Amino acid sequence: MSKTRVEWIDLVRAIAILTVLYIHATDGIYIISSDAILNHTVFSRVFEFASLFIGRIGVPFFLMITGYLLLDRSYDDERVRKFWTKNCKGLIVVTIIWSVIYAISLQFITVGSSQVNFAEAGTLFFSHMWYMPMIIGMYLSMPFVSTALERFGSDTVWQATIVFSLLAFILPFITLVLDMQGIPDVTLQYCLGFSGGVYGIYIILGYLVKKGQFKHFDSIKLGLIALISFMVCLLFQYYAFTKGYDFKLWYEFPFVLTGSFALFELCSRMGKVRAYPLVTFLSKYSFAVFLVHNLFRLPLLPLVVRLPFTEPVKAIILWILLIIFSYAATVIIYRIPRFGKYILYMR
Repeated sequence: MSKTRVEWIDLVRAIAILTVLYIHATDGIYIISSDAILNHTVFSRVFEFASLFIGRIGVPFFLMITGYLLLDRSYDDERVRKFWTKNCKGLIVVTIIWSVIYAISLQFITVGSSQVNFAEAGTLFFSHMWYMPMIIGMYLSMPFVSTALERFGSDTVWQATIVFSLLAFILPFITLVLDMQGIPDVTLQYCLGFSGGVYGIYIILGYLVKKGQFKHFDSIKLGLIALISFMVCLLFQYYAFTKGYDFKLWYEFPFVLTGSFALFELCSRMGKVRAYPLVTFLSKYSFAVFLVHNLFRLPLLPLVVRLPFTEPVKAIILWILLIIFSYAATVIIYRIPRFGKYILYMR
């Protein structure tokens, strides 16, 4: 790839990890339920709903980067084995190691404390680890998906992506709306097992961006799509609140898909990235920061909650502290000989 393309990918990766830290800071300060939101001001509610959309951009960005970089390859039996050995084996080991680290750390933090709910603390501590088995499964399937994509043109892949997206995003959205209107248990039967579900679609979209499938889309229109997606996510969450419906914005929500994709495509058209040394630093340690940051969220959370500020200010303070502590920790761990790179999965 050209240097310019490397720069924009580094920028997207840096944005992705910062938004992941942001959503976890927001999740820590706010209790996402219709009852809890009643205690907040209108501004605080809008801030929370807007923050949830911003924070949800991170995982789609990571997945689209994966599709952009890894699906445009050729594989044979030997290359499949090498890919699995290089990528999947290390990820599995790192996942086990960090699960043990978090389990032990949770014991130390909660022991002897009557103010800490062990179950809730565990949920906070392991809230990001769901990503690991998901991405490992995607990596295991990557060579087969890449080989299949070689046989089809971008237009055919795009048409299939549209169909799968309708099944993975629109049908659950219809079920959600019906449930909010008092029509529960409307189950629309479909199976997307071989597609990777919603996460697989994000990866395929990254591949299609690499193939230039969307270059004819006007940048202004893409910006409007991102803005409209943001507004719809914000207003839909507010509407759910007014209905007393506990709605949690997640990656299968169709406007998270459209918003994150439009922003990713726009980033792919960037020229030289400003402050590139800083972007490179943020990007280099992004996955390592993802692994370690929750070690700091639980200890920092009660300290930040006690501060005499509003919830939005507390969320931003917690976010900044997570960035500082997480990056400082990864830089230190990275420099441990024969250990740092391995445990942080940095190559």
